[in-house]
Amino acid sequence: MPIVKNVSRAVSQLLQSSGCGCGISIVPVRCIGVSPRQVASDASFHSVSFSESDHPRVLITGGLGQLGVGLAKLLRKRFGKSNVILSDIRKPADNIFYSGPFIYADILDYKNLREIVVNNRITWLFHYSALLSAVGEANVPLARAVNITGLHNVLDIAAEHNLRLFVPSTIGAFGPTSPRDPTPDLCIQRPRTIYGVSKVHAELMGEYYHYRYGLDFRCLRYPGIISADSQPGGGTTDYAVQIFHDAIKTGKFQCNLKPDTRLPMMYIDDCLKATLEVMEAPAEALSMRTYNISAMSFTPEELAQEVQKHVPELQVTYNVDEVRQAIADSWPMNFDDSNARRDWGWKHDYDLPELVATMFGFLGSESRIAQAN
Repeated sequence: MPIVKNVSRAVSQLLQSSGCGCGISIVPVRCIGVSPRQVASDASFHSVSFSESDHPRVLITGGLGQLGVGLAKLLRKRFGKSNVILSDIRKPADNIFYSGPFIYADILDYKNLREIVVNNRITWLFHYSALLSAVGEANVPLARAVNITGLHNVLDIAAEHNLRLFVPSTIGAFGPTSPRDPTPDLCIQRPRTIYGVSKVHAELMGEYYHYRYGLDFRCLRYPGIISADSQPGGGTTDYAVQIFHDAIKTGKFQCNLKPDTRLPMMYIDDCLKATLEVMEAPAEALSMRTYNISAMSFTPEELAQEVQKHVPELQVTYNVDEVRQAIADSWPMNFDDSNARRDWGWKHDYDLPELVATMFGFLGSESRIAQAN
């Protein structure tokens, strides 16, 4: 028995002191590989559970990306401002910083991330830190560090502290051998980008942690997401955001995909709604841990035609980026999201005409305000 206690104490001390430094081009490595369920029972953790009547305590990593700020706004409205913490490694704009709790959190710093979860009594974690498709191909070592090593840190901490964990996946998790029209939840994936590989890895690791450790892991495969309050961030589907900015500012748009490239898309409000719905769904309603969700599917040419109904003078040209085109050609053309609609009642609100009108309503009013100022 003294030997067992000594081993448990040593494991606990290792977990308490573990961490990793990271540089921009060096892949950090965790010093230990201890299963969360091997932690000593008398370790000084502050794990908290909550009843259905209590509000969750939420942490959002990578919160300054396209989805994090909008998700924080939605969750704060539902659960209260103080219960939702936005985090990132970048400095937020003043309006974001003062809109609710914000902290610095590097997902590659295991010890610091663990301290944040413990000190803030986190019960839900939304893990949005990731390098997107085209950016990831330009820096594979960094993408591997952020998208895979960072995920491992989050999984260990979530399992250790009994968190409900959401990790988004994407259309990029499929490859050229996947069925494309439509793409079901379960099929051959085999992506050919580091972004896609990391997302398949996240899906499988989350499912493994669910069955091995009981982690409440939930995941949605997002289509291309379109929003008016964020700039394009290096994704293959970002042309569908850029066209609105260019239509208003210059009246000229150059698309980097072929005009007939069909991809599934979704307005951000639908995306955030689906994310909250799957997190609030009863565990017994979920027949799987990773679901496709979809709303519409269109080509650059179809989007341009709808945009030109609002800006008739818009000039559209095509200068195909071979890297992005190859990525898009390996992705689904349509998502089959029937399981999400059956299991937890998913239903989208925005089709293409509503999407375009909403985007111009938002960006048009923003442009008028800027001109007035």
